[in-house]
Amino acid sequence: MSIVLLALASCLAVLLLLAVVAIDLRRIISELDDIGGASRSYLAKIRYGLRAIDTETAQLAPQVTALNSGLRALDGGLRAVAGDLTATLAALTKGGGV
Repeated sequence: MSIVLLALASCLAVLLLLAVVAIDLRRIISELDDIGGASRSYLAKIRYGLRAIDTETAQLAPQVTALNSGLRALDGGLRAVAGDLTATLAALTKGGGV
């Protein structure tokens, strides 16, 4: 008789465990739905914002490439001016003008 009672108690414990797991799983699912399941969720809003940022900044890449080309040309010109000024200063210093 005690074996039957232990078996019944074990079955009830397993059913209770499964019920608790099912209830907690439902709670977890509802929290996850609030975070990212619906179109009005926080995750959906973040996704929409990132898509907007991506769309708005897509035009920057060609402009930055053109800007870099112009800055490289400017760098070359300024280096030439720096070389000329250095040579001028050296000539003036050597000639006693400074």
